[in-house]
This record gives sequence, C-alpha cells and structure tokens, in this order.
Amino acid sequence: MIKVLIDRQIADGMETTYEAAIKETLRAILEAPGYISGASYKDEKDPNHRIIMTNWASVEAWNHWSTSDSRRSVTASIQPILMREERITILSA
Repeated sequence: MIKVLIDRQIADGMETTYEAAIKETLRAILEAPGYISGASYKDEKDPNHRIIMTNWASVEAWNHWSTSDSRRSVTASIQPILMREERITILSA
C-alpha cells in the first residue's frame, strides 16, 4: 500500500468552489481501481492551503488514476483556482 499526498494552495475567496469540486473528485475516485481511502484537510494557519491524503493498493493503481481522463475531468474545475501547481508526494512504508 502507498499514500499519496496532494498539496494545493487555492485562491482567496474560492473556498466554496474548491469544496464543491473536491466532493466531485472524491465521488469519482471511489470507482478507481486500487483506491482504498482518502481524506481532505485544511491547514489551521492557512485555510487556503489544502492537503488531500489518499491510500492506494500500489503505485501502478495511483499512476493509472493520476493520468486518467476521469481525474482530468474532475480536477479541471480546480485547476483555475489554484495559486500554484498541485504538489504530489508518493509515500511508501
């Protein structure tokens, strides 16, 4: 099993838009082969800094999802409100 951390910085005033978009992303990811679980977190000191933590059966499962049309589709509404590109970290035990 691996963990994938997705680090995002959203623009001021876009919290509601982001929350709606992330719900759609989480709905879509439930059907991704190899997806185990995930959670979304807000930085206590910076509410525009968000971290998504997901658990995957393998790096291959994550790679398949990360390059899929489904992920591109659901994250398309997030991209314009990001202050920088998302940062992705893959962690293994």
